Amino acid sequence: MDMKTGELDGKCPFTGEGGSRPLLGRTNRDWWPETSNTELLNQGGKSPDPLGDDFDYVEAFNTLDYNALKADLTALMTDSQDWWPADYGHYGPFFIRMTWHAAGTYRTGDGRGGAGSGQQRFAPLNSWPDNGNLDKARRLLWPIKQKYGRNISWADLLVLAGNVAIESMGGPVFGFGGGRKDVFEPETVYWGTEEAWVDTGAETRIQPDKEWDLENPLAAIQMGLIYVNPEGPGGNPDPLQSARDMRTTFERMAMNDEETVALTAGGHAFGKAHGAAPSDTFGSSPESEVMELQGFGWLNDEEEIAAGNITTSGIEGSWSNNPTSWSHDYFRLLFKYDYELSESPAGAKLWTPVNPDPEDMAPDARDPSKKVRTIMTTADMALKMDPEYAKISTRFLENPEQLDDAFARAWFKLCHRDMGPKVRYHGPEVPSEDLIWQDPVPAGSTPSDSAVADFKAAIVGSGLTVSELVKAAWASASTYRNSDHRGGANGARVRLAPQKDWAANDPEELGKVLAKIDELRGDLSMADAIVLAGAAAVEKAAADAGNSVSVNVTTGRGDATDEHTDAESFEPLEPFADGFRNYLKTKASVKTEDMLIDKAHLLGLSIPEMTALVGGMRALGANSGNTAHGVFTDRAGQLTTDFFVNLLDMSVKWAADESSDGEEFVGTDRKTGAMKYRATRTDLIFGSNSVLRAQAEVFAESGNEQLFLDTFVSAWTKVMDADRFDLA
Repeated sequence: MDMKTGELDGKCPFTGEGGSRPLLGRTNRDWWPETSNTELLNQGGKSPDPLGDDFDYVEAFNTLDYNALKADLTALMTDSQDWWPADYGHYGPFFIRMTWHAAGTYRTGDGRGGAGSGQQRFAPLNSWPDNGNLDKARRLLWPIKQKYGRNISWADLLVLAGNVAIESMGGPVFGFGGGRKDVFEPETVYWGTEEAWVDTGAETRIQPDKEWDLENPLAAIQMGLIYVNPEGPGGNPDPLQSARDMRTTFERMAMNDEETVALTAGGHAFGKAHGAAPSDTFGSSPESEVMELQGFGWLNDEEEIAAGNITTSGIEGSWSNNPTSWSHDYFRLLFKYDYELSESPAGAKLWTPVNPDPEDMAPDARDPSKKVRTIMTTADMALKMDPEYAKISTRFLENPEQLDDAFARAWFKLCHRDMGPKVRYHGPEVPSEDLIWQDPVPAGSTPSDSAVADFKAAIVGSGLTVSELVKAAWASASTYRNSDHRGGANGARVRLAPQKDWAANDPEELGKVLAKIDELRGDLSMADAIVLAGAAAVEKAAADAGNSVSVNVTTGRGDATDEHTDAESFEPLEPFADGFRNYLKTKASVKTEDMLIDKAHLLGLSIPEMTALVGGMRALGANSGNTAHGVFTDRAGQLTTDFFVNLLDMSVKWAADESSDGEEFVGTDRKTGAMKYRATRTDLIFGSNSVLRAQAEVFAESGNEQLFLDTFVSAWTKVMDADRFDLA
């Protein structure tokens, strides 16, 4: 980014042409430098969770009086409070927006965001311009959260409130799954590098004329937005360009065109947008307001609030003439009238119908005796003007029952996409239908101990190498992401498209290994057999080095088929970089070692676990492409600490390989100058970074060989079992 102009100077952090960017982008302390640094108290792995790491949210949720909670939420919808009166006397639209914005941060690129941990309570999300005044929605929920306590997490409550809101206004709901776990601090998420929020003139992240494209893993079009600018790209009221942005950002959030249209129309069937006055007449965001406001931001003047002089998006008006009842008036009005470009009192661009009939006017939010014109945003006009969106919109107009079903399903997906497999859903309203985006896996069966032992003996004697078996097991399991709980070894999708053809997996070698495993597995599922083969290889590698380890394998995995797999949706799981296998597709603008750390974070690994796995994988010769980089040993295939011992050996002098653009290094003997090793950035980081070097030194010390083995095996098992939610 140019610090003077604010223009981006690069593209995708993995594939962009620009200079190096920090993977984590702007931090909360960049935006709010005067915020108290509570992170000091979390050093040394101390958890900020007051309920303790052992608290079982699912168990607590399953003891909840669910019907009583829903009854209380339903009553809240029409219990208007003087300090924040309900538009039209009904909070339903307000809570729908709260839920949408809690869940809508999800993106497919890295699986981060979403409603799964209640992150809307914390900065930066609590203070994004697009989340304006949602601090009041959460405060309205507080008495209910206080009443039901630990039996309902904030994460679950933020979603359930939106469901109840839709039901209370007669709208269609597909179901609800609970069991989300709260966090008690902001999660580390890359939200972008811009230095300006959307409401301060920041440009859209798509600029074709400047050859900018939306960088991965981001999904929102501007910093501080959930999706797109409703006024149009960068405030430009061009419906076709708005359609371009919508299609891109909704795809990045796992929604196709039909789901995008259904969500937009269904969400805008309710409530109104707020732009009654210029936004600079109101206060700051919650994170930057004065202490006495106790976490309230934006609008706090009681007289202005009572009068309905509220500004959030800056757009003023409702989309429907029945804003607190589910209807199909949204599409009826969109296609019935011509619309002209107008401005709200806050100066935001919007569209109003030309000569609307009196019965198509909306009630005033505070005075039902008054009638006002309905509005459409530029994003709404895109559903009429874009050819593909228009086809879907017309079909929904002519077949309203299709909209009912499509909205209910898309809303359910929006709210649950980051929960992972259906086995993680709890409560009486979990739908019985299996949905393809839930990555269903048929139930497996638990083999006998003798069957497991026979297979492990057979695979070790099959002629396949330790490296080949370890690589196949890692390729199967390491797709897991603890952000949205996708991927993992269960289902054995490593043998299906697209995973079997990913470059990181060495497809030709992988095919050979999987064929042999299939030949020898007997009644074992492929998913179990792949993991067992990796475990057998690790045990053999330790034994060959003169040590004995036992790798615990939980069996009972099932095998998915192509029919269970939405192949296209798995493409974002393909590794661009996997430092554990020393794999890098191509040089990126994010440092390769940072991508290793990011992957370790998605796998839920600690620093010692990441360090042990990298060192062990190098010793096992488990690099993609079977390269020698980082294999600092003459006994590759044995599980040793040689990687750490030789990395820290001062008889080796390292120098950059000038032909590798800073990605590769050569280690030579200091006395003779003879080349000894080759390495990558993900190898040398364990000697150059002081924190990681401290870990490497422990594993290189005499007497800590067993500690290394134990840490490696524990971390290996953790990755192999990461997606075994059925064991909980």
